Amino acid sequence: MKSKISKILLIFIIAAAVTAVIIWINDFEKTELVSTDGRTFERAVVTKITRDNLAEDGNRYGDQQLEMQIKSGNLKGEIISGTSPNGMLFGAACKVGSNVIVIISQSGDNLTATVYSLDRTVPIILFFILFLAAMLWVGGKKGLMSAVCLFAALALIFLVFFPLVYRGFSPFFAASIICVITTVFTIFSVSGVNIKSVCACAGTIFGVIASGVFAKLFGIIAGISGYNVSEIESLLFVGQNTRADVGGLLFAGILISSLGAVMDVGMSIASTINEIHEKNPLLSSRELFSSGMNVGRDMMGTMSNTLILAFAGGSATTLFLNYAYDLQLIQLLNSFDIGIEIMRGISGSLGIILTVPFTSFITSKMLKSSFIAAKKHKS
Repeated sequence: MKSKISKILLIFIIAAAVTAVIIWINDFEKTELVSTDGRTFERAVVTKITRDNLAEDGNRYGDQQLEMQIKSGNLKGEIISGTSPNGMLFGAACKVGSNVIVIISQSGDNLTATVYSLDRTVPIILFFILFLAAMLWVGGKKGLMSAVCLFAALALIFLVFFPLVYRGFSPFFAASIICVITTVFTIFSVSGVNIKSVCACAGTIFGVIASGVFAKLFGIIAGISGYNVSEIESLLFVGQNTRADVGGLLFAGILISSLGAVMDVGMSIASTINEIHEKNPLLSSRELFSSGMNVGRDMMGTMSNTLILAFAGGSATTLFLNYAYDLQLIQLLNSFDIGIEIMRGISGSLGIILTVPFTSFITSKMLKSSFIAAKKHKS
């Protein structure tokens, strides 16, 4: 009973400390980059189409004119007139009963309402519920903990990483902190506190930092920096008006994006060696290391493919445009967009590759040392 009370008390103290740190990190005022006075985004439902933009050929031209009943905010319950632009990124093809997000701009007695998009809140929530249900069905309690760890990692990115960068901390340093906390919390929550988990944490952290270091080296040698990304103009505006080092976000992102794959490899290697050791404690550390390397060699190819294909898939539109315009290979290889994707894929894969021997080595050594120490203690 005392042990349970101590654990609960420890969890409460840690939770209180983490909450206090997060509150402190977020205790600042953001610089207003764009004036949003008098503008709000509200939910609404379309009650009437006063003028449609559907032509006889089946295409839409111009804007829709419609009436909407506001479902949130100060104008909740009121019916107002507005427009829905015919755009690919903004607006929507509305019909009576459509749930939409509307931009309401007020200046004195003047009010304008423009449809921003369809209201996707319900589908998003349903897919989150489906995701959680699948995790629980397949993984049980561990699946639930995995989902909790995932949401905790996302919370760390938005509540710790972004605020730290905004306040002027090094993005690479801030990303390293996030990766360490996420790794320790995830692995210890799923597998408990033991030698296997400690080794998996150490291997993951080593592999992620190695990915970042290789990305930095690649960037220096190839002349690629965080100022060569496609969103640089918007980022420079933010950097000029805040203390954020926007140029470091590229390499910080590589750390975070490679974390999942590297953690998977680190945990798998440590778990495999631990299982082999429990089945046959008499195996030497060299034999355990060899077993870990054999498993790791099988994993390296598939996990590297996963990482590189994920980056390639994320850049599918850019790659297709390059293909469609039939650009020369020498032009593609020396463009910043392709260079950055190559840097991301290769540096992340190198982190995975180096995680295998590092995790195999420390796991085999620590398990064997613990076994020998326990044997001496018994004797």
